[in-house]
Amino acid sequence: MKLRKALAAGLALAFAAGAAHADATLDKIKQRGKLVVGVILSGPPFGTIDPATQKHIGYNVELSEGVAKALGVSLETVQVQPSNRVQFLQQGKVDILIANMQWTQERSEILSFVPTPFEEVGGAAIGKKGSGIAKWEDLRGKPVCVSQGSNFTKPLAEEYGAQIKAFRGQPEALLALRGGNCVVSVHVSPTLRELVAENADWKDYEIASPNELIPSSSVIWLRKGETDTQAALDRIVKQWHASGWLIAVEKRNGMTPTPLLYQLHEKFKKTPA
Repeated sequence: MKLRKALAAGLALAFAAGAAHADATLDKIKQRGKLVVGVILSGPPFGTIDPATQKHIGYNVELSEGVAKALGVSLETVQVQPSNRVQFLQQGKVDILIANMQWTQERSEILSFVPTPFEEVGGAAIGKKGSGIAKWEDLRGKPVCVSQGSNFTKPLAEEYGAQIKAFRGQPEALLALRGGNCVVSVHVSPTLRELVAENADWKDYEIASPNELIPSSSVIWLRKGETDTQAALDRIVKQWHASGWLIAVEKRNGMTPTPLLYQLHEKFKKTPA
């Protein structure tokens, strides 16, 4: 009987220790005085590397700076790819992800996320002018380039019958498009729209899709079980909405805030977190 009680007590202590360890991220961030964020640097407006200073800049980086400032710590951003961002988070190489990673049911089963979204983003298709692609249905049976791990892969294949060609990241997928390996490349809409509007190298290309593919909530991702970190970050995002800071950040980065941002601004300025 004593042995059984001892074993039960030991298991309880082990479970408690495991639970405490699972949500140690917030304490760790504050103790070391630094937040480490995994960011996608696939090009403007989301993120890039300043050629003069080699610093990470762009929308994802500004959001990361906003989190670090609210927590009262310094910031380190780590470049991740769609193909490795989940592994970087799960392996503890980064504390959180702000990495062009919209909410999906599948992702929510392996990671935790901040409940309040900071934006809503869908996919767009970029293709050569005169390609004959004018709507998503035109992709049936045709090769389409995407990033590995893209949430656009499933609807492209299952709903529209596209032949998927997955690459390490957006730059590689776009290079494959220019090389004639696919008829379009599909990625987050703001990046592609800026590309065809601002980059002379893409003057022969256009947005081939009339509407965005599966617009989904853009959220901050973290490891499973980190409820304290999740709650702290949710308060921060709600404060961003209440103040209108997110709207200002998007405009500063040449983006067009979606109706959702204005709706959440109205909601949280009336009932702040």
